Amino acid sequence: MPHNRRVAVNLPENLLSRVDRIVRREKGSRSAFIREAMLKLVAERERERRVEQLRRGYQQMGPLNLALAEEGLCEDAKELVEYEAMLAGEK
Repeated sequence: MPHNRRVAVNLPENLLSRVDRIVRREKGSRSAFIREAMLKLVAERERERRVEQLRRGYQQMGPLNLALAEEGLCEDAKELVEYEAMLAGEK
């Protein structure tokens, strides 16, 4: 079982009241509610960081990807012309 540590957190009174209403309605605990909220926020922040890293990577690789795609299109076009010539009996 993971080791839990006790932490003290200062919250605005109105936020704590809202949390307490939800906890009472769901018959849960503050600790469980805050733990779940923190896990969700941590996962969201980690996802946002990964998305930002991917965005930067795509931007950095964009010119190279474009050049490779254009090169591939040129090769494909040449092969298509040769194939069509072969079908037409020209080669």
